[in-house]
Amino acid sequence: MDTAAATGLTFRDATDSDVDALVALIESAYRGDSSRTGWTTEADILDGQRTDPEGVLAVIKSPDSRLLTVERDGAVIACCQLEHRGAHAYFGMFAVSPTLQGGGLGKVIIAEAERTARETWGATEMHMTVISVREDLIAWYERRGYRRTGKMTPFPYGDERFGIPQRDDLQFELLVKPLA
Repeated sequence: MDTAAATGLTFRDATDSDVDALVALIESAYRGDSSRTGWTTEADILDGQRTDPEGVLAVIKSPDSRLLTVERDGAVIACCQLEHRGAHAYFGMFAVSPTLQGGGLGKVIIAEAERTARETWGATEMHMTVISVREDLIAWYERRGYRRTGKMTPFPYGDERFGIPQRDDLQFELLVKPLA
């Protein structure tokens, strides 16, 4: 039995009609009090928005991206962005409903994302960036086979589309996993 069937999940590409549900899901997983229900909250390091309808729609419309949408019983419960970047794929915009976090869904979804990138694009590596102070999240990815590279990019301070930083030491670290 495949993993999706075993967990009752349906994986599909997002459409324009999913934008509002996906924005609400992503915001609930990372910002505000609702995000504190789960463990992926960024509410203590960032205020403001995590994404907006324009950002989600841009991912849906991009010819090199997919916004993998995960449903259970017809409800959107998770999502992740996959972007084809030559020999590797980029993994981002990962969100699981806070009330469902901690039950193993994230492992199933990231495995499906990796399989999709490998089979669809022939990607040999998955790349992602994580805010470097998110040690618990980085450790979770390391347990899934990702490695820290030490390559940092600055956080876009002053661009409120990415949130309002609550501290001055934020940066993104590149994590990489071989898919072959």
